[in-house]
Amino acid sequence: QVQLVESGGGLVETGGSLRLSCAVSGFAFSNYAMSWYRQAPGKERELVARINRAAGITRYLDSVKGRFTISRDNAKNTVYLQMNSLKPEDTAVYYCHAENTFGVDYWGKGTLVTVSS
Repeated sequence: QVQLVESGGGLVETGGSLRLSCAVSGFAFSNYAMSWYRQAPGKERELVARINRAAGITRYLDSVKGRFTISRDNAKNTVYLQMNSLKPEDTAVYYCHAENTFGVDYWGKGTLVTVSS
């Protein structure tokens, strides 16, 4: 069955770094654009970063540009989010998302990132 399993979340101090991973199974990973979303308490879910199927095109939320980097390894069916210079406002549950050109999409269950001030 389809699985997107996020890992790498945790508690980090302001200015610290975390690397999130999302391991995928059950569908053709290389045919899907991959994204990371986040949802902070009391706020709507927002797109943080997206990478296309061939890993040639990325896009980022303005507030994370220059600090976060999305990447993917199609051989390992895994997408990553390297997060540097973390701020308290980055605290949220981070979700992995997959979508193909036909609009079929899948979500992971999320991993919590907490940045202490």
